[in-house]
Amino acid sequence: QVQLVESGGGLVQPGGSLRLSCTASGGSGPLDYYSVGWFRQAPGKAREGVSCILNSDGSPYHTDSVRGRFTISRDNAKNTVYLQMNDLKPEDTAVYYCAVGVTLTTNQAMCVPGFFDYWGQGTQVTVSS
Repeated sequence: QVQLVESGGGLVQPGGSLRLSCTASGGSGPLDYYSVGWFRQAPGKAREGVSCILNSDGSPYHTDSVRGRFTISRDNAKNTVYLQMNDLKPEDTAVYYCAVGVTLTTNQAMCVPGFFDYWGQGTQVTVSS
């Protein structure tokens, strides 16, 4: 059983930056044994995949709307996944969730909620002036 604790959300003005952190515990190995991802859910919308690392080589996937602005990374020594968010826009406002999956894949289309097994509690990100 993997437990995930997120932090780093908050209120930021358009064009600003935030870094989300997600620390994992209870797993059977370091984070590169798992797929990791960040998802978000805005009010009235379905949860969507934002950024994922789906295999052990660490190659990231970012959805089109955040590519070039967001960066996912992981620190295996700290068992922590990060999401660096730059040039934030009001449409980025949502609850952000980190997730871990027990399966690795090279198929970047698997950055979807159903592929992941464990979820954090979510952290609110609000982009507003």
